[in-house]
Amino acid sequence: MPSKFEKFSFKNVKTFSIKNRISKVRINDFSRPVTAENNIKTFIESLPNILVAKDFREFLGHYKKAISENKTAIWMMGAHTIKCGLSPVIIELMKSGFIHHLALNGAGAIHDVEISMWGITSEDVAVGLKDGSFGMAQETAEFINSAISDDIGSDSGYAEILGKKLHDLQAPNYHLSLLGTAWQLNIPVTLHPALGTEIIHQHPSLNGRAFGEKSLLDFQLFTNSVSKLEQGSVVLNIGSAVILPEVFLKALTVVRNLGYSAFGFYTAVFDMIRHYRPTVNVVERPTEDSGKGFYFIGHHEIMIPLLAASLRD
Repeated sequence: MPSKFEKFSFKNVKTFSIKNRISKVRINDFSRPVTAENNIKTFIESLPNILVAKDFREFLGHYKKAISENKTAIWMMGAHTIKCGLSPVIIELMKSGFIHHLALNGAGAIHDVEISMWGITSEDVAVGLKDGSFGMAQETAEFINSAISDDIGSDSGYAEILGKKLHDLQAPNYHLSLLGTAWQLNIPVTLHPALGTEIIHQHPSLNGRAFGEKSLLDFQLFTNSVSKLEQGSVVLNIGSAVILPEVFLKALTVVRNLGYSAFGFYTAVFDMIRHYRPTVNVVERPTEDSGKGFYFIGHHEIMIPLLAASLRD
């Protein structure tokens, strides 16, 4: 049956040659197959020069240039990065001069201490929550809380105290300790806890005065490292969705308030999903007038070894 509605005619539509069109993808930018004989450099070069692969190669270039020019490289990490078994990879980067400051959230101390002292970490939260046993491991809390309480009044910060204690005790798995290795290599390492978010806070051994004093000292130490950022420096945020992006923003505000030229650096977030605070507080706001921010999404246990291998190639 004939339609009741009038149709639009395409009869006089103008066309043009595809050769004259602006195209964002060209075959010269395509990936290239790799074989088992190829090294990591060949693999990175084989990636397509498109979208995130292009960004990753660009960031690698900025990072390598920063190291070659002795520019500051700051790593901020959530504790999940340690639970993924990546401490050996990060330690090797520290030893190779690719990390000049390591900042962890408070849980980072817990996992690092447990791995270093007893070779285990990451309890079953769901099971422990049912009977109130979650987070109640006596040894973990006593090790950390006593360390900071015994050093109250000194100018040593939270992470420095724990790193030295692990070193002095020669912890059974000291070779896997981020805190201990950083202390031994004279790399500034800081812990940035939030009261009530970590299992050591629910133990009677916590000394609030010592906890506050040592946490503040670490923030001051972190801010000192942020003051060394300059054009070409790099800042990475790996797996911290809230705490470290907020800490970084406040530290950056302080150093700029005091007239330091902390501009023109490059930032990168590595995480499994995109979060609000890393996006605005690490990628966007700090590099708004100069520099550039990147965001790479993927599982830490794949992305960080890939990053490390690519840097050390």
